[in-house]
Amino acid sequence: MKKTSQLRFADLPRNYAGLISHFPLRPIHDQVDLDNATELADAMAGHEFTRDQEDYFDVLVTLIDQYEQTHLPQPKLNHDPLGNLRFLMDQHGMTASDLGRLLGQRELGSKLVRGERELSKTHIRKLADYFHVSPAAFM
Repeated sequence: MKKTSQLRFADLPRNYAGLISHFPLRPIHDQVDLDNATELADAMAGHEFTRDQEDYFDVLVTLIDQYEQTHLPQPKLNHDPLGNLRFLMDQHGMTASDLGRLLGQRELGSKLVRGERELSKTHIRKLADYFHVSPAAFM
């Protein structure tokens, strides 16, 4: 695999087979595997995906999550994804309209803040990238 820190999202294959040939999806066995998978996930996060890229990314982050859940200590947090979103919005001076524009649909921001809609995987990726936090903050 190429060193992903040098990778640009635009250089990644757009189809599933190309992504698999670049970085095969396999169980993560150690810290080196985790580091490589995480670097690739970071390079992909926050971008508009083709359907194949979205499928690949979903499997990649699932493999990362499985390894982390099994091998890394997990804090017992009673966190509130909506509360986290509201806090981050407040810290960044964002309104519900700003949130909606960030997510691509102005009306969506107020529905999310009021709890009328749930965050999708795409929303979570965009928010994690924008606020520079772990996607887990919104799950």
